[in-house]
Amino acid sequence: MSPTSLTLVSFIACAAVATTSTAQTYDIVIQNGRVIDPRNAVDAVMDIAIDDGVIAAVETEIAASEAGTVVDATGLYVTPGLVDLHAHVFFGTEPNAAYSNGYNALPPDGFTFRAGVTTVVDLGDAGWRNFVQFKEQVIDRSRTRVLAFLNIVGSGMKGGPVEQNLADMDAKLTAMRAEEFPELVVGIKVAHYEGYEWDPVNRAVEAGESAGVPVAVDFGGQTPPLSLEELLMTHLRPGDILTHAYADVPGRIAIVDESGGLRPFVPRARERGILFDVGHGAGSFRFDQAVPAMRQGFPPDTISTDLHRASMNAGMKDMLNVMSKFLNMEMPLPDVIRASTWRPAQTIHREDLGHLSVGAQADLTALRLREGDFGFVDVEGDKLTGNQKLECELTLRAGEVVWDLNGLSSSAWTSSR
Repeated sequence: MSPTSLTLVSFIACAAVATTSTAQTYDIVIQNGRVIDPRNAVDAVMDIAIDDGVIAAVETEIAASEAGTVVDATGLYVTPGLVDLHAHVFFGTEPNAAYSNGYNALPPDGFTFRAGVTTVVDLGDAGWRNFVQFKEQVIDRSRTRVLAFLNIVGSGMKGGPVEQNLADMDAKLTAMRAEEFPELVVGIKVAHYEGYEWDPVNRAVEAGESAGVPVAVDFGGQTPPLSLEELLMTHLRPGDILTHAYADVPGRIAIVDESGGLRPFVPRARERGILFDVGHGAGSFRFDQAVPAMRQGFPPDTISTDLHRASMNAGMKDMLNVMSKFLNMEMPLPDVIRASTWRPAQTIHREDLGHLSVGAQADLTALRLREGDFGFVDVEGDKLTGNQKLECELTLRAGEVVWDLNGLSSSAWTSSR
């Protein structure tokens, strides 16, 4: 072989070595954050590697040289993407349609990622009649993962007489629509009925039984109120959900009585398997319910917002504000994270969500826990002061950065560039 050939071979070999040594194994590595992953019992400073949209590794140390992008999460809490179990996102411009293609619902992407939420569950805006429209108009066009509880009312949550129409509460057709879209429909919702009978609840349970999904109940509106104890102990099944758990509204018995005591049947209902969801909203969360319930050992199973046009600008604000309220009512941070990630994922039978297992889709958020003097307001305008507040620094959805408050994932700008 000639010297020229030897030189060429040597050049090619060296080039190959250089290419191998500079190749990155992962798209993104998040370093030095305190990882809280309740499903996997992780609560420690760890590094997380992401490649091709999934969690590739969770280890005590992953070299920065292995990643195309490195995020330093020192001082931050890295958690699964938050799962908001109760939101209203079937937005539209239909007059007098309330939350079902109406003005009261919100486009999800504008209100999710900035609060660390990667999955929202629309709780009953669409019924079997207009779910396909909801899918095409909102679900298919959103970067946020949008799942849904079907309203037992076929026309959905349009308010007024529409939601009082027993003739449009068809368990068979509701179940059929749920079974048609099992990857999207994760439950059945019943709400706002003012008649003094159990038919809407029973029909929702029948649909849930047929489709193999849970039922969520927004209960109340009757005078005198129907029995909350009978709802929880007789009509609902284990795994079904009472949302607005800490509400005190006309036409519904509250879980905390007038003397501040938790009603005895409430913990018994939890033992039976009934789940209690926050569903804060604009009218359904009061400190005179939540604080005594927490002091008597009754935290929520799931934390959620009841996001809609009114609640976002009132005491609710966003998912992290609701979570911060429970932190300041002495709910430990790992429990708050569990109730906002893994527990709601379990509740809707979507155990592919709400955790940071290797191989899971890379939905995650990096949160800062700020310390200071903060005020938190309930739906009555009463204020609870606290010294802790969560803030979202970074959100990834399927491995892509969708929110970055302070440019953690960006390169520094210099004048020479």
